Amino acid sequence: MPEIGDQLRETRMRNRIDITEVEAATKIRAKYLRALENEEWDLLPGPTFVKTFLRTYADYLGLDARSLVEQYRARYERPSAQELTPFGTNLGARRARPRRPVFAPWMAVIVGVLVLIGALYLLGQWGSGDDNAGDEVSTTPTPSATPASGAGKGDGDQEKKKRTPARKTVVRLQIQPTGPVSVCLEDAGGEPVIRNVTLQANQDTETFRSKRFTMSFGTAEAVMRVDGKPYPVSQNAPIGYEIRAGGKPKALPEAERPTCG
Repeated sequence: MPEIGDQLRETRMRNRIDITEVEAATKIRAKYLRALENEEWDLLPGPTFVKTFLRTYADYLGLDARSLVEQYRARYERPSAQELTPFGTNLGARRARPRRPVFAPWMAVIVGVLVLIGALYLLGQWGSGDDNAGDEVSTTPTPSATPASGAGKGDGDQEKKKRTPARKTVVRLQIQPTGPVSVCLEDAGGEPVIRNVTLQANQDTETFRSKRFTMSFGTAEAVMRVDGKPYPVSQNAPIGYEIRAGGKPKALPEAERPTCG
């Protein structure tokens, strides 16, 4: 089977396409295109964008992008650290917590004090019962205004709760390309919503809804519309973002960007 770079270079030269034409059409820098043809993977931003650039370049040349990406994965991509870690490695690291005594000594002191106070209160009631027998009518408690004030406070709390706006739990997202751009978009469950598709200018996506989105852009030719507000993609593309409900797009480190693999 021909090498990946050889397939790209031979197809481009067979079609008499200059590297600058590919750069203008795909928005991928010429030095990255040459690195793909020479299989100089270390010159590219990282494995995520190697696959993104490779897919975009192959689509432009009319090659089987999926087959080339699978060849790259099989030959050059290393398994992640999580895949190499055996299950159950840290199962024995837990230590049983020492159980605290249910009845501490200070609790016995408190119980004793409460019993003593109760006994003194009962003795006081019994001692004053005979002297105040004739005053039972006069000592009848009158209705207090406290319940009314308490009710008013409760009404105020309810009004305060009504005035407090509910926190957003879902974010609405739409991608609006302004030129050719490769997009990988995953929802809160990690499921690909847009699986490394190269969108063209004015090919706006539908409005997606989720608690959280993560995405990668191969170029800066796109605008993220979050809950109706536009956020242009940074010119430092390739780049990745995270969007949560009620928040703005947050740039992601390369290791945390989704691959839609």
